[in-house]
Amino acid sequence: MQQDFWLQCWQQNQLGWQQDDAHPLLRADPSDWLNSSPVFVPLCGKSPDLLFLAQQAPVVGAELSEIACRDFFAENQLQATLNQSDVFVCYETEAIRLWQGDFFALRPEQVAECRRIYDRAALIALPAPMRRDYVRQLRALMPAADMLLLSLEYPVAEKNGPPFSVPVEEISELFGFAQVTLLQQRDLTGQGFARRRFETSSLIETCWRIRW
Repeated sequence: MQQDFWLQCWQQNQLGWQQDDAHPLLRADPSDWLNSSPVFVPLCGKSPDLLFLAQQAPVVGAELSEIACRDFFAENQLQATLNQSDVFVCYETEAIRLWQGDFFALRPEQVAECRRIYDRAALIALPAPMRRDYVRQLRALMPAADMLLLSLEYPVAEKNGPPFSVPVEEISELFGFAQVTLLQQRDLTGQGFARRRFETSSLIETCWRIRW
């Protein structure tokens, strides 16, 4: 999955993953994960989850697309300061900081204050080889973390990703170094995912808490 694919999605406004409101499982907070400590949101786009999280704690996001970053602040009527930092552009308000650039080029000092991670649609946006790289990068950025992860599972013969199906067994394998707890599942069969229709015989969304 090349960067150009995602940049083109933003340029053409093909945002099937975009939600209109904060995710219901995040709002429900099934394991009391929400608190006031800073949280890192990888591949964050312009998710409304950023605003919801910022009501609880400082938020640091990473996003490839300049369009996504600019739209997030403009659509939410937030004034952000912009600074160039090496290969990143930093957008910052009092509660939210977005690093615009390649997630895989992030350095630990850019997320140094964070010990929590929220992932609604990052892992499932990546094909299998990149999912391993993604988890390795998370570990490199944070030697210790408390992560809330949402994943999808559907019959792979019925649909090509993204979003990709990441079965329970793969979650356990990817995070074999960590304590993995399945918190909740939602049956989305026939309902679709965000703005995207899913014509699959089953579609299950799973909420995980992962600590290392």
